[in-house]
Amino acid sequence: MVSRRRVATSGDVEVSTYLEIAAEKRGEQLLPIKEPEPEAEREAVVVIDFGSQYSMLIARRVRECRVYSELVPYDAPWERVAPIRPKGFILSGGPASVYEPGAPLAPAYIYESHLPILGICYGMQAITHQLGGKVALGAKREYGHAILHLGAVDSPFFADLPPSLPVWMSHGDVIAEMPPGFTTLAHTENSPVAVMGNENGVFGLQFHPEVAHTPEGKTILKNFLYRVCGCKGNWTPANFIAESVAGIRERVAGGRVVGALSGGVDSAVVTTLIHQAVGDQLTCIFVNNGLLRREEAERTLNAFRHNLKMNIIYVDATQRFLDQLRGVVDPEEKRRLVGEEFIRVFEEEAAKIGQVDFLAQGTLYPDVIESATPQDRASAKIKTHHNVGGLPSKMKLSLLEPLRHLFKDEVREVGLALGLPEEMVWRQPFPGPGLAIRIIGEVTQEKLEILRAADWIVMNEIKKAQLYRQLWQSFAVLADVKTVGVMGDFRTYGYLVALRAVTSDDAMTADWARLPYDLLSRISNRIVNEVPGVNRVVYDISSKPPSTIEWE
Repeated sequence: MVSRRRVATSGDVEVSTYLEIAAEKRGEQLLPIKEPEPEAEREAVVVIDFGSQYSMLIARRVRECRVYSELVPYDAPWERVAPIRPKGFILSGGPASVYEPGAPLAPAYIYESHLPILGICYGMQAITHQLGGKVALGAKREYGHAILHLGAVDSPFFADLPPSLPVWMSHGDVIAEMPPGFTTLAHTENSPVAVMGNENGVFGLQFHPEVAHTPEGKTILKNFLYRVCGCKGNWTPANFIAESVAGIRERVAGGRVVGALSGGVDSAVVTTLIHQAVGDQLTCIFVNNGLLRREEAERTLNAFRHNLKMNIIYVDATQRFLDQLRGVVDPEEKRRLVGEEFIRVFEEEAAKIGQVDFLAQGTLYPDVIESATPQDRASAKIKTHHNVGGLPSKMKLSLLEPLRHLFKDEVREVGLALGLPEEMVWRQPFPGPGLAIRIIGEVTQEKLEILRAADWIVMNEIKKAQLYRQLWQSFAVLADVKTVGVMGDFRTYGYLVALRAVTSDDAMTADWARLPYDLLSRISNRIVNEVPGVNRVVYDISSKPPSTIEWE
């Protein structure tokens, strides 16, 4: 008898879609799954974004403490924040100075809510400025490591912390005068007021607890969440599944959904969640846009048809996508065209099914933030993700995006809790525009075949070296340049292929992977010998920032 995977939830609820199918294949029958129910109302803390490069990292660190968080711009109205039902607020850092005309400030409802508030760097200065204190340009700037000396070690804010600890500073302004009712809780050599607080649960930190360079930063954030805001940490994958299933069922009601299936973990989790919520009201559509890697369409269809038993429609739209991309070299235009063409294909296929109301997508939080939609005006646009900023302005279908506020690692946790197979959950991310943004310049059939062959070698060698799970992404890029080479005593003029391998936790930042030299040598040797038209291979050793993971 198959052993059912158990997921820790409020009543040790079992969520085992994949294992049910495995049992069915063996001719066995499992007891019906009880609908998961949340333990309690979801706890949430809202992060107010003043434009810091670390704002998204704050939200991520809060979630690592099992408390839900959302990042909202500093000028978001109360109507945007109220549905989140926050138990506290965190004000991010930012590049401005609060005493400058037009500097962004926290909305009044934050202070009027009487909820706990934690200001970080610029957020601390905003609290000071708005509550009657004074912020001024410091005599010395403070960037990098500093030693924080705690003054009020009995404060719940400093529970489980040593009297002195290293922190990461990044500021030029200082607190010249604290607001009425506040006291100094800690200092550094250059900041007499490095931490301040009052009896109403309002605290300010001049340093950044969210970065790895503040080793005890997570403990500080956890103290604020648990000891000040009163959170219990009940935001778990199982509770997310429960909320999502209930929310999807309520929104879809008797409608029908088409799911954009790509084969990656995001679309796998989305379709599994929706299928669990509305069953056969979901029809998945797999679009072969001609921009996929070698054998990707076949492997994806096989995995979903045989493992998840969903209704799947296969559409070969290779030529129409290549026609749209003909002559296009601008990466933003590529993303826009691919995003719009996807929607048009889905709309056409949905019309063949009959009345369809929703389009399901695997959009994630980093997609939303980097695309800088109107909801996120405080952040600069990095690039347009095809499933966010690349969407057409007029669509016939309503979007259903249950993962829109999750990071990739959270999606993987949810996938495992749903019982999806590990090889599906741990698949490396693959961009929606596919190889179109890994071919620099115009996309042609010839370049696609060259890149597919090179990418196949990269993945084969990475897996043979047992490094696939250790890397966030590993792939090949075909550059829009040719170089002179020599093969068999003859001059060649061939394409340059770049190798890219990075490590990351959430794709918001990434570091280049230190691959072994012998592995790089094998990959390079195989590509120049097995892929016609290529005579040079280079390795990208850029991190994000300043680069991005993809080249376009």
